[in-house]
Amino acid sequence: MTFEEKIIQSYTFKGETICLGAAINEGKVYGDSKVYLPLKTMNRHGLIAGATGTGKTKTLQLIAEGLSKASIPVLMMDIKGDLSGIGASGTLNDKIKERCDLLKINYTPEATPIEFLTLSNEPGTKLRATVLEFGPVLFSKILGLNDTQSSIVSMIFKYCDDHHLPLLDLKDIIRVLQYLTNEGKDEIKAEYGNISTQSTGTILRKIVELQQQKAEMFFGEKSFEVDDLMRYNDEGKGMVSIVRVTDLQDRPKLFSTFMLQMLAELYAILPEAGDLDKPKLVLFLDEAHLIFQDAGSALLQQLETIIKLIRSKGVGIFFITQNPNDIPQSILGQLGLKVQHALRAFTAKDREDIVKVSKNFPDTAFYKTDDLITKMGIGEALITLLNEKGIPTELVHTMICPPCGRMDVLNNDEIQSIINQSKIINKYNQVIDEISAYELLNQKIQNIKEEQEPKTTPTAERSKQKTEKSTLDSILSSSITKQVGRTAASIVTRTLLGVLGFGGSSTRKKKGWF
Repeated sequence: MTFEEKIIQSYTFKGETICLGAAINEGKVYGDSKVYLPLKTMNRHGLIAGATGTGKTKTLQLIAEGLSKASIPVLMMDIKGDLSGIGASGTLNDKIKERCDLLKINYTPEATPIEFLTLSNEPGTKLRATVLEFGPVLFSKILGLNDTQSSIVSMIFKYCDDHHLPLLDLKDIIRVLQYLTNEGKDEIKAEYGNISTQSTGTILRKIVELQQQKAEMFFGEKSFEVDDLMRYNDEGKGMVSIVRVTDLQDRPKLFSTFMLQMLAELYAILPEAGDLDKPKLVLFLDEAHLIFQDAGSALLQQLETIIKLIRSKGVGIFFITQNPNDIPQSILGQLGLKVQHALRAFTAKDREDIVKVSKNFPDTAFYKTDDLITKMGIGEALITLLNEKGIPTELVHTMICPPCGRMDVLNNDEIQSIINQSKIINKYNQVIDEISAYELLNQKIQNIKEEQEPKTTPTAERSKQKTEKSTLDSILSSSITKQVGRTAASIVTRTLLGVLGFGGSSTRKKKGWF
């Protein structure tokens, strides 16, 4: 069987597909030997890797555009601030025309419907979650607590649940810790047992560390609902939600905190889907090494397990990074699609790493993989994926199709125009500060102090009772009661599974693809 026949056979599928490009062998582009990505196996996850400037972002953009056209919503983490161009139509120039001629395809400039989300003060729809929604197990894993400290966090969550103290933001759980080690020490000891002051001090320091990375912007109300990640525009295209996190590169703890909570929430809420013809949602995690940076074994196990199980919910996860060695081997082995752009060898260690990377791919009679990885041009990649039967396809050197969107970033005015058209921004960007554990404990401490003072007059007593009743009524009528109900099922799910076990300016000119 010839090279061309082998590629056509290996990349022909029955269901819907996305055209990634055409095969290359010995310097020749085989325009009739197209390399397709089947939507049916997109929930088997994937990897897009390569050195800076080799075309990773454009490949990500191409796949995201294809998913949106196929009515599949997309969530993208924009660390470098270079993904917004997908929201504007591209421009046909001589280099794109030359590439399209080689690939034997037509180029149609087209914008993709996008939504800007943010974890910080950047413009966009705010992403938030409550401490309650994390649950004690996940919250402990994020803080990096040992078993003893984790058990104390579980006790605190139980205490707050029993005493109707909503945990919304970080100041709530800090206030609870302070109360239980001071005024409430005897109360917690009588109901749940003694807790170590040293352990609670460690937990407080860990939470302060999160606060120093400005995590308080993420914890609180109104909680973002994952259903709003799976929306469509009026034409039926899947919305591409871009999380703008360009100012979080030096705050990996906050970035990984968000990702873990989002994955856990998706797993807890989405029903089992089985084998679908196409996924419900696909996540692209750019600069994925930030997720694993300083991550302990507990967090890695958490991620590995979620990645294994979330595919059954119809969710695909793609990691984008410079070197595949940035991804732990236990997780790399779960990634069915591998798109490897060029790597550069400047040192002996670089050459050793490239040899290791080449061993991640199937054997091939057509290429010397470790040598080819260093010689591919911009916009070219080695590709292998899982076919509809779950069997790896033939490794193929591919010339990637140009994306239909702009190969550059949007300017500030264009970004603001898209934000102004958002249908969900008013839902989440209002400031909400409900009565929660912080206020209730402060009131409780005040009541204790008043009880220790001389008895009040009957009139004052009636006034006090009226105030307490008003506080209770406001709690019961607030959105917190609804919030607790909304998150109860997901928390139970995470508990039973042990949570499954467990910057730059947008006007900056970007370098061209070619």
